[in-house]
Amino acid sequence: MSFRIGLGYDVHPFTENRPLILGGVIIPNSAGLLGHSDADVLAHAITDAIFGALAMGDIGTHFPDDDPSFKNADSMLLLKKSYSLAVQEGYLIQNMDATVVAEKPKLNPFILSIRKSIAVALNCLESQISVKATTSEKMGFVGRQEGIAVHAVVLLGKK
Repeated sequence: MSFRIGLGYDVHPFTENRPLILGGVIIPNSAGLLGHSDADVLAHAITDAIFGALAMGDIGTHFPDDDPSFKNADSMLLLKKSYSLAVQEGYLIQNMDATVVAEKPKLNPFILSIRKSIAVALNCLESQISVKATTSEKMGFVGRQEGIAVHAVVLLGKK
């Protein structure tokens, strides 16, 4: 079997008057994330990991932030579109692992819902999806509670 690994990384700053969406799940918080789409930083990092595994560029290449058609776009739909390209190339998700770096809010109560949402988007089992949360120990922009960062890795396997 042929395997492809992709690494994704994304960051977004907090902003007022927007919902906080991570992996397609709305998380109660006083601020959401700023971005051209719905700013789902977790979905963006996973999307980038898929494109990386396929050696097809990045999320900005496929869904540019200067394209008005992606204004306020549902990032889970963009994730599904990126995965459909993988399937067209003959690959299926083997597993995905992501780490959300945020001082707030505490994400543990939402991890199972987020995993389920991503599994639905990637048409796979929840057991193939890992999402973890950590802080940056009050260092950097995340530590100052200015935004959220996500690291994601995807393993694709040839059908």
